[in-house]
Amino acid sequence: MKPSWFKGKRITVFGIGLLGGGVGTIRYLAEQGAEIIATDLKTKEKLQDSLDKLKDIKNITYVLGQHRREDFIDADMVIKTPSCPWTNEHVKLALSNKIPVETDASLFLQLCRAPVVGVTGTKGKTTTARMIYHILKKGPRTPVLFGVENISVLDRLHYVKKDSIVVFELSSWRLSALKYCKISPHISVFTNIFADHLNYYKTMESYLEDKKHIFLYQKAKDFYIYNCEDEMLRGVEDEVPSTVITVGTKRKTDGRGVFVENGVIYYNDGVDAKKFIDVEGLNTLGRHNLNNLMLSIGAARAAGLTLEDIEEAIPDIPPIAHRLEFIRTVDGVKYYNDTAATNPGAAIAGIQTFDGPVVLLAGGADKNLPVGDFPRIIRDQTKAVVFFAGEGSDKIISALRKILPEDQKNRTMEIVDSMDDALAYAQSVSEAGDTVLLSPGAASFGVFTNEFDRGNQFRAKVKEM
Repeated sequence: MKPSWFKGKRITVFGIGLLGGGVGTIRYLAEQGAEIIATDLKTKEKLQDSLDKLKDIKNITYVLGQHRREDFIDADMVIKTPSCPWTNEHVKLALSNKIPVETDASLFLQLCRAPVVGVTGTKGKTTTARMIYHILKKGPRTPVLFGVENISVLDRLHYVKKDSIVVFELSSWRLSALKYCKISPHISVFTNIFADHLNYYKTMESYLEDKKHIFLYQKAKDFYIYNCEDEMLRGVEDEVPSTVITVGTKRKTDGRGVFVENGVIYYNDGVDAKKFIDVEGLNTLGRHNLNNLMLSIGAARAAGLTLEDIEEAIPDIPPIAHRLEFIRTVDGVKYYNDTAATNPGAAIAGIQTFDGPVVLLAGGADKNLPVGDFPRIIRDQTKAVVFFAGEGSDKIISALRKILPEDQKNRTMEIVDSMDDALAYAQSVSEAGDTVLLSPGAASFGVFTNEFDRGNQFRAKVKEM
């Protein structure tokens, strides 16, 4: 596909939204000369911030507060917001009338002429994508980062030059569209997979099916790097058509891989394993990032960097915002922002990073996820916990009460509806040597706009202490 294809075409943008993706898509289409129908169930008043960013665009018709049937039939293409399911009646209407339906990511991958490193996974994909991006700065191509947080995609395509290499964080929602255009990134990285988004997906199998598009359409000359200690991922390796580089904590004796043994990271190039770097020297990254770092090493090797290049780049990797991000120490208490831990498994990993007493800020909105071991970890490995109001908190608290000792089953649980109140409680129960950790294990909606708003509020208010 070439950008000139859009000139004069009638394109329906299905979902303007408030987070920037829809705005970026509309702006890109306008620059290419498309006739745009932008439709959203939200009212003009609710969308005002987004509409203000588009007020200079002339070739656009807004359909707000409703969706019209004709906009999904009388169109050359429909571009849906990534989170809109393929079972949506308007998406199905377009497809049944042979109107192509795309997302910003599927269009980006068709339009992009530079090699792409795609990163997906339930946990660690943003951290891994950022690590890869910083390591690739030592290579011959200029890396460009896409897909992280709320940054739009298509309107930034002009940043990609002939000498670029793209690092693209890809959610399962964005990957789902690749089954129609049958494109996968040149280098694909899969961090792990466990229960998440089960308010969107009904089964883990359907969740994995969308994630698999990161490698399904690769060629033999492409590369796939994955955590081979993840049982579900190991179970689908036979479906990978490209060269595999595994990552794990056990010695790799055959094939390509990155592994750690006796505190040393090794790289096996398929012939022999070479000592690479001591884990002890990675304290600034944190031991919780070891798997992410090994995945990044594998991706950088696939991109052509030498081990010497990679070793030189690692000390320059900056802390990752919202992922076990150290904020500051107040009266001997350390404060960490792990707001990106939006499911129980990620929150458990966050808690288990620390050896000393943890005061936990947890809970929020429900994503229809099983709480798993989260209540037990809260009971056994935290000093105190304060919950943000929401159905996710209600579910965690209910499970926690069932496993508390009899004399504690009816104890009062601290539930708040603001970051101010959460931090006030945390300060009241913490003392020098403790860690106050925002690692919610739940979605943010209700009390906060999104998880980044939650993390930004935590960071700002801790800095004000």
